[in-house]
Amino acid sequence: MHAEISVYPIGTNTTSVSFYIARGIETIQDLDGIRYEVTPMGTMLESDNVDKIFDASKKILEAIHNLGVQRVGVVLKIDSRKDKDVKLEEKLESLKKYLKPKS
Repeated sequence: MHAEISVYPIGTNTTSVSFYIARGIETIQDLDGIRYEVTPMGTMLESDNVDKIFDASKKILEAIHNLGVQRVGVVLKIDSRKDKDVKLEEKLESLKKYLKPKS
């Protein structure tokens, strides 16, 4: 199962959110059963259990609130697939085989 979480701290004193995102990611670094990959626009989560994805998302959100941020927007997309087990890297490889080479 895969998910993408994007968090948006609202009402901070800066337009940069890197500090807040980093503190959120730190809270899931050692979680059992969760793999993650940070991208420029969100964080990809991978687990065999949706509850672990929800737990990781909750930890990220709580970490940002604990920094004094009163409002946080969250977008969580989940891709649940029961027909086969696919890793994040395999999804990318599947896409790449259909891309035409750059001209």
